[in-house]
Amino acid sequence: MLLPFGTRSSINTMNQQPPVNSAFEQLTPDKILAAAEEATGLQLTGLTRALPSYINRVYELRAINGTQLIAKFYRPDRWTLDAIRDEHAFVMDCSAAEVPVVAPLPLSNNATVYTYEGIHIAVYPKRAGRQFESTGDTDWLRLGMLLGRVHTAAKQQIAQHRITLHPQASLHNDVTFLCEHIIPSHYNKQYESIAERIIGIATPLFDATECIRIHGDCHSGNILNRLDDGLMLIDFDDMAMGPPVQDLWLLLPDRAAESPHELSLLIEGYEHFRTFDRTSIRCIEPLRAMRMIYFLAWCSRQSNDVQFKRNFPEWNSDRFWQREITDLQDQEIQILKSLEMTA
Repeated sequence: MLLPFGTRSSINTMNQQPPVNSAFEQLTPDKILAAAEEATGLQLTGLTRALPSYINRVYELRAINGTQLIAKFYRPDRWTLDAIRDEHAFVMDCSAAEVPVVAPLPLSNNATVYTYEGIHIAVYPKRAGRQFESTGDTDWLRLGMLLGRVHTAAKQQIAQHRITLHPQASLHNDVTFLCEHIIPSHYNKQYESIAERIIGIATPLFDATECIRIHGDCHSGNILNRLDDGLMLIDFDDMAMGPPVQDLWLLLPDRAAESPHELSLLIEGYEHFRTFDRTSIRCIEPLRAMRMIYFLAWCSRQSNDVQFKRNFPEWNSDRFWQREITDLQDQEIQILKSLEMTA
């Protein structure tokens, strides 16, 4: 059985919480510095500034020679080494094509991933910038051009150890996992029935759509505006194989039907570099449903985390699942409406 955003070889596939890696849970400043120095071969100062990252552990570091670095400690059992290599290969292909991304640095083992006490580590040069905020049509065109360039590089190869974002693959597996292991029995059938209808509606749409390497989580928080240096795409952690439109719809200010101007500008910019399949717009609302379901499967693997319990106090309660069922029913209606509008 596959699980969300990973193949059988990519992430832990057990129903239980993944086994705790004590080294990851106890990443003290001394451990962080020792691991990073071993990985990079550089002598570091004592700086270990934690950066926002719920899944992984990410720190700003500084070498004695003044070089500023970002060290990413991957959460154990989330991705296999091969899956991380797929992420890095995508970023490196983009970098080689002069697409503005932050590529991982070569490490002391002559690779871009180093393993320290069972933890996979990558190190990046620090790149500053502001989170993207659109101020007009030109910004939407620039975004479209950035994604057109990314997807041109994406076509060079496939990611063998990442999932294919498709109703019969990632969505089916998320639904199966939730219904077999997570959703209370008295809500199980209702949730599964709605999800299976969505799978049936969405499958032929995806079957007719191109499938390439995609960023997978392309929202404004992962776009840096570097002013004179332009826009930069960061954080490829959730990369997958899937329809290119996935990397456009999360940037829109509203649903596609309510954002025709912005979507048109994104596509116009995109087509400076490659053709965009406009029929794939029909996949947007199914993709929204897939993201909703994926999020629940993701939550189920974090539910024993202390921070998660604080952020989601109603997790797995009757009220929680009643709301989730209502939301998914509403999304099914939105899918059908969107198909009527594009028929």
